[in-house]
Amino acid sequence: MKYIQITLVAFSALTWLIASPSMAHSNESSSHRTYPKDSGAETEPGKVVTQFHKAIKRGNKKKARYLLDDNVLIFEGGRVEKSADEYSNHHMLSDMKYASKLHTEVLEHKVTLVGDMAYSVSRTKSTGQSKGRFINKEGMESMVLLKKGGRWKISHIHWSN
Repeated sequence: MKYIQITLVAFSALTWLIASPSMAHSNESSSHRTYPKDSGAETEPGKVVTQFHKAIKRGNKKKARYLLDDNVLIFEGGRVEKSADEYSNHHMLSDMKYASKLHTEVLEHKVTLVGDMAYSVSRTKSTGQSKGRFINKEGMESMVLLKKGGRWKISHIHWSN
C-alpha cells in the first residue's frame, strides 16, 4: 500500500511538472543552487533535496546516505534500487563520479509540502565531459520526502532524461 501511495504521488508530481507553467527558474550550478522564495527550496524538505545534490556532487557518500530513508525506492535508467543501502553500495558511486565532472544548471524547481509529506520536481541541464564523451542533456527529477521522527528523509527518487 505504501509503495502504491508513493508511486501515485510521484506520478502526480511528474504530471504537475509537465503541466505547470509557474515553476521557479535558476541559472546557478548544482553546487550553488539558489531559488526564488516561491520555489519551496527554502523549506526544510527543499533544503534536504539541495543537501542531497551537494553531497552527490562532492562525493560525500555518508551525507547522501543519511538523507535517504532506509527503504527509499529509486527509479533511474530503467532500473530500480529498493533501499538506501542498495543504492549507496552500488549506483551512488557512479552517480558521484558522473556528477563531479559536470556543470548542472537548474532550469525549473518546485517543492510542495502536504503535511508530513513533500514532493520536489525539477528540470536540469547538464554539460561537460564524462568518460571521454561530451554531455549536453536535460534531466527531470521527482522526489518524495517523508517526515519521520522530526526529520525529513527522501523516500522516493525518479530520475529521467
